Amino acid sequence: MNLLSPFSRVIRHFKPNLDPTSLGVRLTVGIAAVSLIGLTGVVTWISWRMQKILIVTHKQNINYIVGRFPNDVKIYSDMVSLETGVQKAIDNLTNNNTLLWVENPQGEIIAQSTPLKMGMEGTHLVSLTRIPPQPELQLANGRYWLMCATPLIVKGTNLGQFYMAQDITNDQIMFLSLIRSLGVASLIAIIFMTMAIAWYVKRSLLPLKRISQITANISADQLGEAHIRLEKAPSEVKELAQTFDQMLLRLSDAWEHQRQLVSNVSHELRTPLTVVSGYLQSTLRRGSNLSDIQREALEIAASEADRTTQLLQDLLDLARADSGRMHFHLEPVVLNDLLEEVRGMTRQYSDRTINFEIPSISLTVKGDSNRLKQILLNLIDNGVKYSDPNSVITVKLYQDHKTVKLQVCDRGRGIPLSDQGRIFERFYRVDEARSRTTGGTGLGLSIVKTLVEGMGGTIGVTSQVGKGSTFTVTLPMFHRQPLEISSPLISL
Repeated sequence: MNLLSPFSRVIRHFKPNLDPTSLGVRLTVGIAAVSLIGLTGVVTWISWRMQKILIVTHKQNINYIVGRFPNDVKIYSDMVSLETGVQKAIDNLTNNNTLLWVENPQGEIIAQSTPLKMGMEGTHLVSLTRIPPQPELQLANGRYWLMCATPLIVKGTNLGQFYMAQDITNDQIMFLSLIRSLGVASLIAIIFMTMAIAWYVKRSLLPLKRISQITANISADQLGEAHIRLEKAPSEVKELAQTFDQMLLRLSDAWEHQRQLVSNVSHELRTPLTVVSGYLQSTLRRGSNLSDIQREALEIAASEADRTTQLLQDLLDLARADSGRMHFHLEPVVLNDLLEEVRGMTRQYSDRTINFEIPSISLTVKGDSNRLKQILLNLIDNGVKYSDPNSVITVKLYQDHKTVKLQVCDRGRGIPLSDQGRIFERFYRVDEARSRTTGGTGLGLSIVKTLVEGMGGTIGVTSQVGKGSTFTVTLPMFHRQPLEISSPLISL
């Protein structure tokens, strides 16, 4: 069984939403790292303590034999010769795991354990040159030995060096096996701990994700109705949700006040400006005794009055749309006929060539004919303003699957890619200086977008700098429902 398979499944589960900078990933990595460090530290300390206990136990046994050996030699030497007594003491202390030998000051072995004499594995120990005075663990010929060397003095005579080696290979192998098992168990514990931490962190952050999802879908019109309700969330998250609700209420009040102010100001100023414009136009028509300077000044004033009146009308339309008071008279509209009407209206641009590509097949949509005319005239006017006087404006109508598309193409300066996503924002202008000279208010495309979306359509733009722009309005095609004719029953 692959121990990493559960962890791999968790990784595949979280991978689509894996964001290194997210709070969930940071908490998971942080807690898992702390747990890993802590568990590794515990395992390391346990291993060190176990090895120390194992080594200390064997060292105590070696020290006991080293301390006892001279007395045993002394006792045996009272009955036999000194060299024979040394050999008898070695034979008495030798076992399967313990080997002993004695070298005289000239480096000759004068006594040794029987396995050493028989040339068994322990004979490799005799050839070692560096044996410490205190017991130390050494690896010799693939086995673990605790070895030490100490001077052997009996009855005031220096017999040379007494060497002792204890085989602890079995204990060391058992210890290393235990450490490996402990390491594998720790790895499995870390994997499942990380899985549990990731699951718990993800569950804990669900209320925050829910807040993000709710607030992401709140539009300006829904500020007063939006509420964040979290039933099973921590108290801190509930407090955050309540703070969001209060903020949304404040934003709703501020937004409503702003819309009301714009609507009221636009409505109140439009009438006096219309009167002023009318007086200016009347003065220009009847002022035969006006000088050229006076006439030019009045024409500029009348133009600015008309421009301001149009701006107020645009603001009033947007305020009505924001408040939901912009109504559409939706009915089946044959766009072919509508474009013919718009063609006649564009004759005011006597110095511009505007081509209309109208198909022979009738294309019908459900919309407001007056609003559709407003959309087309705004787009055509936009193309006229922002393209060269000698260039052609093209208006296309065609069917695309179950939708109808209206395109207005110009060969003007084009719109930079960085600005194409913002041209439908209110008061946004690509070229501020040029917009002033053309009389633009920065609201035309915003109103067009509002009207198109109000009739269930979409609008988009494609443009290249120096080659022109194409605005595409997409509307769902209107299909007339077939009349159901019930056949009378005929009795024979």
